[in-house]
Amino acid sequence: MVEISAREDEKKRPDSLDERMIKSRTLLISSEVSSELVDRVIKNLVVMEEEDPEKLVTVFINSPGGGADSGFAIYDMLRYVKTPIRTICSGMCASAGIVIFLGGDKGNRLSLPNSRFMLHEPRYMSTAYGRASDIAIMARELLKLKDRYNQVVSEACGKTLDEIAADIQRDFWLSPTEALEYGIVDKIINSREDLG
Repeated sequence: MVEISAREDEKKRPDSLDERMIKSRTLLISSEVSSELVDRVIKNLVVMEEEDPEKLVTVFINSPGGGADSGFAIYDMLRYVKTPIRTICSGMCASAGIVIFLGGDKGNRLSLPNSRFMLHEPRYMSTAYGRASDIAIMARELLKLKDRYNQVVSEACGKTLDEIAADIQRDFWLSPTEALEYGIVDKIINSREDLG
C-alpha cells in the first residue's frame, strides 16, 4: 500500500470553485447586495489585484439590488483597485446593482441581450427606528444618499442631475437597448466572441 501525504493529496484535489473564479479573474454578483457580499467581493478583488494589477477582472451581475451602503462600498472598491474592470449584466441589474454595474470602466459595461435594468431612488440604508429626531437624521442621510446615487448615474450616462432625478422617482425599467441609449450600457453582447 502506498501512503500519500496530505500535501500530495492537496495537489491532486481540484481547486475549489472560488479559487477557480479567482484564477479566471471573474466575480459573480448574483444575490441581494449585502455586507456579506461586500466582504467576499473586496477579498477577491484584493487577491486578484495582488496577483496581477494589470489584468482585467470581469464582474457578472444578476442582482435585484439591496443595501445602498453595500452597493456604494462595492462601487468604490471597483474604482479603487488598479485592475481594469469589466461589468456584464447577465439577468437583472437593479437598484444598488446599477451602482455596482457602473463601477466598471467606461467602454467595458456590457449587457447580454435578455437582461433588464431598473433604477430607482435608494429605499433604505439600514433599519430606521428610535426617537423621532433619530428618524429625521436617517431621512436626511437617505436624501444625501439619493443625491450621490444620482451623481454616479449622471456622470456615467452623461445626463443632467435633473433628468436622473425625474427618471428615478418611480421604478425606471430599461431593456439592454434602452440602457444602451440611456448611457448605462456601452455594448450589448451575445457571446464571448463579441468581447473582441
